[in-house]
Formats: sequence, C-alpha cells, structure tokens
Amino acid sequence: MAPLLAIPFFVLAGVIINNGGIALLLINAVKVMVGRMPGSLAQTNVAANALFGAVSGSAVAAAAAIRSTMGSLEAKDKYDKNFAAAVNIASAPSGMLIPPSNLMIVYSLVSSTSIAAIFVAGYVPGLMWAGACMVIVHLYARKRPELKLTEKIGFGQGALVIFKATPALMLIVVVIGGILAGIFTPTEGSCIAVVYSLGLSFIYRSIKVKQLLGMLLDATRATAVVMFLIGVSSIMGFVLSIAEIPAEVSNAMFSISDNPVILLLVIAVVLLIFTPIFLPIVTSFGINPMHFGIIMVFTLCIGVITPPVGPVLFIGAKVAGVRIEDVFRRLLPFFGALVVILLMVIFTPSLSLWLPTQLGLITP
Repeated sequence: MAPLLAIPFFVLAGVIINNGGIALLLINAVKVMVGRMPGSLAQTNVAANALFGAVSGSAVAAAAAIRSTMGSLEAKDKYDKNFAAAVNIASAPSGMLIPPSNLMIVYSLVSSTSIAAIFVAGYVPGLMWAGACMVIVHLYARKRPELKLTEKIGFGQGALVIFKATPALMLIVVVIGGILAGIFTPTEGSCIAVVYSLGLSFIYRSIKVKQLLGMLLDATRATAVVMFLIGVSSIMGFVLSIAEIPAEVSNAMFSISDNPVILLLVIAVVLLIFTPIFLPIVTSFGINPMHFGIIMVFTLCIGVITPPVGPVLFIGAKVAGVRIEDVFRRLLPFFGALVVILLMVIFTPSLSLWLPTQLGLITP
C-alpha cells in the first residue's frame, strides 16, 4: 500500500501549482500554439485545461484557475459567457486522464495493477477528450466569424513565451518520465512533484512562506476525502468478497450476454460505487484490467461535469458567474462528443492498451 502515500503529495503539488502562478504561464504558451485557430481563446482554454489538469492532477483546480485567467479575455472578445463557461467545464476533466492522476492511483490500489501502466494508458483517451472539445469549439466558431483570432505573435516572442513556460511543462516530463524509467517509484515521484512545484513557485516569486500553512490545510482536506473513499471501498470489497456477491453478479451478467463489449456498456452506467464487484467480473470475461480502468476513469470524468452532483460543473459555473441550467444547455454538444469518444474507448481496447504495451508495461 506504499503507493497510497503518493496521493497526499500529488494533491499538495496540485495545490501549490494552483497558487503558484503557473496557470498564466501555461495559458501564454498555449496561445502561441493554438492562437490562430477559429475560436482561439476557447481553444486556448481547452488546451490549457489539459496541461494544467495534467500538471496539478485536479479537474476542479484546472476549471477554477484557468477560468479566472481566461474569463476577462473572453469577455473582451465578446464570447458568450455561457458557452465560454461550458468550454472550460467540459475540457477541465481531460487532465484527470492525462497523468499524473490521483484517480488512476486509487484505481491501481483497488485493482492491484501497475501505476505506471495505467498512467500511460490514459494518454491517448485524455488527448482524445481534449480533441473532442476542440472540435466542438471549432464548429461553434465557424458560425461566428466575429470571434477574433489571437493577435499574431512573432517567432522570437513566441519562443520566449514557451521558454518561460518550459520549467512548468518539465514537471510532467520529470515525474512521469522518472516513474516510467524506473528511476523512482510513484511515491517518490509525488514527493519530487511537491519539491519541484514549490521551488518553481518561489523562483517565480508567486507564493510566500506565510501561504504554505493554508496550502497544507487545503491539501489535507482534499486528501482526507480521497482516503476516506479508499477506506470505505476496501471495506466494501472485503464484505462483498465474503458474501460471494461478485460471483453471483458474474453469473447474472453471463445470463444477460457473454459479449465483453455489452458488459462494458452496462458497467459504464453504474461504475462508481460497484468497482469492487465489477473488477473480478471483467477479468472473468477476459477484459484487461487496464482497459477497464480507463473506461472507469473516463466515465467518472464525465460524471464530474454532470448534474446533480458534478463538482467541476458547479465550480465552473460559480467561477464564471452563470447559472447551472444556462451553462448545461451549452454543454450538451460536448456531452455528445464525449460519449462518442467513450464508445470508441470501449469498442477499441488498443486506444488504451497500445502505448503501455509498446513500452513493455503490460503484455498483449
């Protein structure tokens, strides 16, 4: 259970990043790369959320940090505030699929699978999530030519902006690269993430020593919730195993269909609470636990932006100053695109398994 220690450190690193002024650096770097696309500010929001969520590991932090910076810029360029909020909300969870991800660590602990493998398995689905959001933004912007492109940035200025953001981007390379190369364990990688982000924030002079206590308290609160959920899940799994409920459910599933794809479609609907039941069932169907894990994480990512209890939806709407019912209507095209991507992930296991297989983290 040593990897369990990685969670509080990754959470703390995310809190430091959220308070360390790194969001603005990432936004500026992304504007250089996507600033000439239709709906450039909204496209910047999507890409920045993917990067910030990957660095911080938190969709809620990404939605709050990126929106607080992008809001005034989008208002100045006459973006519909409900659409702008929807873009921010829909794209924020992409960082939960792109490692490091606390949700993937929890799944690894529950399923006794490799953290490095589940991390790598999330890259393609995570990029597909962000890509789907960018496609919706592109279609929206094509019908609204009044939306301005970002002012063209010269090569020298663009290179300087990316250079300034490189240390922040290197956090992902250092942590994930070190874990995959076997240089350090996920727990050690999480500690390195804390030291790296803290040092970077002090170099940028974006946080002060007196803020550290408050950040530690924020990280403690967030970690307590995650640890409680893990503890309850472990107890529930033990009780279910003693009662032989997974075997009974497995027999019931076999009576419905012996098609693994049909099984995954059913499970995707009721995934959150019943993971301890479904994991033995999917393995009995010959489904790779990594594939199942990515489906679970993807489904939960959709859940965090879905009423009635989607935390990213509520935080994103609050930060944008819009009503839930207004922004939800703007979210419907994004939901449609994300469900299509989820179906692609379910029907095409190679989207999740190809990369970790190529890196030798799992066997075909």
